[in-house]
Amino acid sequence: MFAVYADAPNPDDPLAGLVVGERPEPQVPDGWVPVTVRAASLNMHDLWTLRGVGIKAERFPMILGCDGAGVLADGTEVVLHSVISSPGWTGDETLDPRRSLLTELHQGTFADTVVVPAGNVLPKPASLSFADAACLSTAWLTAYRMLFVKSELRPGQTMLVQGASGGVATALVQLGRAAGLRVWATGRSEAKRELAAELGAHATFESGARLPEKVDGVFETIGEATWGHSMRSLKPGGVIVCSGSTTGPNPPADLQRLFFLQLRVVGSTMGTRAELADLMSFMDVAGLRPRIGMELPLERAEEGFRAMLDGDTAGKIVFVR
Repeated sequence: MFAVYADAPNPDDPLAGLVVGERPEPQVPDGWVPVTVRAASLNMHDLWTLRGVGIKAERFPMILGCDGAGVLADGTEVVLHSVISSPGWTGDETLDPRRSLLTELHQGTFADTVVVPAGNVLPKPASLSFADAACLSTAWLTAYRMLFVKSELRPGQTMLVQGASGGVATALVQLGRAAGLRVWATGRSEAKRELAAELGAHATFESGARLPEKVDGVFETIGEATWGHSMRSLKPGGVIVCSGSTTGPNPPADLQRLFFLQLRVVGSTMGTRAELADLMSFMDVAGLRPRIGMELPLERAEEGFRAMLDGDTAGKIVFVR
């Protein structure tokens, strides 16, 4: 079958290991189902896989793609939940110490067919296109959990989204606006700030700029480059919710500010199947749609990878079949 996969890890030149070509048809274990992929979106996790982060060398070659949407053998249109829990696990699957995402242990969605546990498919709302639905189970689900499960923010409070042009950040802007929060966002360029404003941010600022007032919560996916600004931007008792560290994982902790102002720092990873169902219901009711910045046939996947590597993103990058 046709697929886009990582042939071998390359920490310094991740695209050197990217292959667009053929892979064997997948086997279907008991309790798993094959899904014919109609659309799949690109995530930063795919670049980490190409670098060999979070995956053992013996797992290569690995078909990339953490999330997607497609069709079951009986024609049912479905959305994929990317978090695969270990056998017998019950409860919040993101807390399973043996959980994995697609592309870590199991082949991913950038292919004609992907095989997943039967419990990892959810009905696709008719109101969502396959391209829209393909954006949800990594970036949008991460944003939904950050905002509605982890932050404890309430409508009317002020949230700051750092670097609001990537998939998680643009989702946070849209979800926050729809939920009645005052949404502020930072961006490195005027174009990125304009995108955030177009998606619903009430105000936008240059990266690191002094804000007009302190905020109730900051949403972080960037790490070292923005962490100091995030800490300085919080009200006493405020919260940082962090789901990524694309510019580095080890910023100064600023512990004096942390304890003196009684700040909270909360980690968040992906989300649960139930949260994905709630997210799709919310999007249906609120009329929300992901911002897709680039839509390409899977055969041109390298263009999308290069755009993400260069930071040239304005929403989600989606590959369609």
